[in-house]
Amino acid sequence: MNALRRIWEHFEEGFIAFLLATMTLVTFVYVVLNNLYTVFYSLGDNWPAASEPAFAIGDSIMGMAQAMTWSSSLTKALFGWLIFFGLSYGVRTAGHIGVDALVKLASKPVQRFIGVIACLCCLTYAGLLAVASFEWINTLMIAQIGAEDLGHFGIMQWHIGLIVPVGFALVFIRFAEILVRILMNRQTGLGLADEAAEAIKLTEHEEDKP
Repeated sequence: MNALRRIWEHFEEGFIAFLLATMTLVTFVYVVLNNLYTVFYSLGDNWPAASEPAFAIGDSIMGMAQAMTWSSSLTKALFGWLIFFGLSYGVRTAGHIGVDALVKLASKPVQRFIGVIACLCCLTYAGLLAVASFEWINTLMIAQIGAEDLGHFGIMQWHIGLIVPVGFALVFIRFAEILVRILMNRQTGLGLADEAAEAIKLTEHEEDKP
């Protein structure tokens, strides 16, 4: 149970790390291939004795680079997934900036009441977008349209767009967890980031430096 809890608490981080690693690896391989074949062409031009194998290797590498035209589309798709996992991650870790200067002037019960109302509004928003995006994905599933430059791998547009309802569903769940904590008196608001407080802490930290 504890292991499952830890996985759930770090679910977004795991996917974000995987997506970043995949994007970096694909881009790195594509850039290397696009620059490596010129090395063998230069070697063949400057070393006639090895020109035939050097040109053959260069042609092979250039062919692989040209075959990776899908890398840009894959990177854009993974970036889209990264954005929606980032939304959920921001809610869970209080990474989104909140404007609550006036709210903090109120008493704790009033802050808690406002927090419940705000949380219900966020749940409504996330729920509506999750349902609407699921209907959109259902339409794409029926149409079976291939993704740009990825369709020949069997990847459909709905495969990529599936992150939209999944992402908003995760956001809904994370706000539901916040609502439970507010109702249990474990926190008073949404727990969003306080940019002013962070700036003050940073200033104090800089002043404490010798």
